[in-house]
Amino acid sequence: MKVLVTGVKGQLGYDTVQELLRRGHEAIGVDIEDMDITDACAVSRVISSVRPDAVVHCAAWTAVDAAEEECNRDKVRLINAVGTENVANECKRIGAKMMYISTDYVFDGQGDKPWEADCKDYRPLNVYGSTKLEGELKVSTVLDKYFIVRIAWVFGAHGNNFVKTMLRVGASHSSLKVVKDQIGTPTYTFDLARLLVDMIETDKYGYYHATNEGGYIGWNDFAEAIFAAAGYDTQVVPVTTREYGLSKAARPFNSRLDKSKLTACGFAPLPHWKDALCRYLKEIDYRWDR
Repeated sequence: MKVLVTGVKGQLGYDTVQELLRRGHEAIGVDIEDMDITDACAVSRVISSVRPDAVVHCAAWTAVDAAEEECNRDKVRLINAVGTENVANECKRIGAKMMYISTDYVFDGQGDKPWEADCKDYRPLNVYGSTKLEGELKVSTVLDKYFIVRIAWVFGAHGNNFVKTMLRVGASHSSLKVVKDQIGTPTYTFDLARLLVDMIETDKYGYYHATNEGGYIGWNDFAEAIFAAAGYDTQVVPVTTREYGLSKAARPFNSRLDKSKLTACGFAPLPHWKDALCRYLKEIDYRWDR
């Protein structure tokens, strides 16, 4: 199978290309220099040339706080909504299946019940969530052959993420304040890429939620696990989102994603997030003695 992956310079795009190649598929990774998704003509030119059987659309604006700035809002929508529609239109034209990577931010993050994959109770809290939702709606309107996969709390080798931030900041601080009332589950892109390729090899289309296993935790729990795995003695001070402050964008308190649809459709769940964290530290060749 020939698969085009957008956002190849990002954490998930890179790992998805590597997983496709490991399985013997023909994988073509592109980023903005190769195909600016906001330019419909450029998207048409590249996809017409490649003629993939499937497109995994990882490219997105993901800087959540920066998206709130007035000067960025139009650009965020252009990338996350219009760019996604451009890709979907070309997939429809050539008959390719499409996988769109979305986020729990399409929901309002209230309550404590895990969000089900087919839930349509959308109420995004910020510009990022609103534009990713718009992207979802473009895909589901334009195409019949699509996967919409919502993920959360992502970490991988090729990009910035919470784990890298904790390793960097924790190395020089005896204690750190970390929010305790935002609840979710981490997702390792190496593991996620395996699942995405499992899915794209099928025609089991629809909405899915995907994170590692291991239950639901707060960011403070994740930070404590990172420091323990890395051998840090940094103390984590749990605080509420209100106490922590600083963020320009409202964050969801409830990022719990119900993944039962995955197993119901025959897809293998991802490993426990603690196992993923240990493997990740080895992947990035983290120096245990600092």
